[in-house]
Amino acid sequence: MASFARYDGLADWYEEYNAPAAAANQDAIRELMGPGDGLCLDLGCGGGQYFETIRSTGRKVVGLDYSADQLRIARGRDADLLVRADAAALPFGDGVFSAVTALWVSSDVDDFAAVVKEAARVLTPGGLLAYYGVHPCFNGPHTQTREDGARIVHPVYRATGWHHDAPWWGNNIRRRVGMRHQTLPDLLNAFLEAGLAISRVTEPRTEPVPWVLAIRAHRPHTS
Repeated sequence: MASFARYDGLADWYEEYNAPAAAANQDAIRELMGPGDGLCLDLGCGGGQYFETIRSTGRKVVGLDYSADQLRIARGRDADLLVRADAAALPFGDGVFSAVTALWVSSDVDDFAAVVKEAARVLTPGGLLAYYGVHPCFNGPHTQTREDGARIVHPVYRATGWHHDAPWWGNNIRRRVGMRHQTLPDLLNAFLEAGLAISRVTEPRTEPVPWVLAIRAHRPHTS
């Protein structure tokens, strides 16, 4: 993740700004995860807006974020543990968690492949990694949304890395903190290179042009 916390100073604004989206995503995330038990590590948990969704699947929640400001808000929500740490260098031993969630984090971390590799490391054999977030093809610095709901894809799709602004961004979180963009192959290969087995890929929600990509993957059982 970044050497500084991009969301520090924005947590109160973001809590209100993101609340409708978090509520709209709950059912799809619950379906993606399925029922389970044990500890779930919520990477980039922010203010904890998905803690209740994760708990409703039967799991206990450990929230992790790099922003102390975001964790200040998360303390007001139930979690078994809150940790301030870099998602690319997790302060946990191998095989601790039965599940890890990566919800809307791929656009906020500097090295998503490193984050997925660390998530795979801390999963138990057979453990679940649930990714739910930016669809690289239709949601990023290369996409412009028209009033009729259509999206224009600009040639900067292949310009991976950090984007600080785009001419068509509105007054949203991206204009305030920027975003990291990666291509669809880069995103999928992060799971494969971490040794995870992808079992399901979906484009949830109802937008005619997908806004979200969801991936269900597992750490294979050792032979």
